[in-house]
Amino acid sequence: MIRALTALLLCQLVGEIVARLLQLPVPGPVIGMLLLWILLLVHGSIPAWLQQTAQTIVQHLSLLFVPAGVGVMVHFSRLQDEWLPILLTLIGSTIITMVVTALTMHVLSLRMNRMQ
Repeated sequence: MIRALTALLLCQLVGEIVARLLQLPVPGPVIGMLLLWILLLVHGSIPAWLQQTAQTIVQHLSLLFVPAGVGVMVHFSRLQDEWLPILLTLIGSTIITMVVTALTMHVLSLRMNRMQ
């Protein structure tokens, strides 16, 4: 497990360094996740030690929402003041995400049908 956590954290660290050095508008952990994906593609499969640790992390994923919930409660007065823009942003971003996902699936479905 230590090996897998070290690999995951190293990918995140490299992503953070790249994001800061290149002043990218993308969070470091996202770049780190992309790096991990590339490494797994090069490797050709997911090593058992990484897969087992990842499954354990996913099983306890709800614990990672505790800090976010605490952060929301700390800024509750701000949420009360700005609830309408926050609500509109959440609804708008959800709709945009659903539309982009549907269009992506449609395009990929068409490509898959052409390949067959």
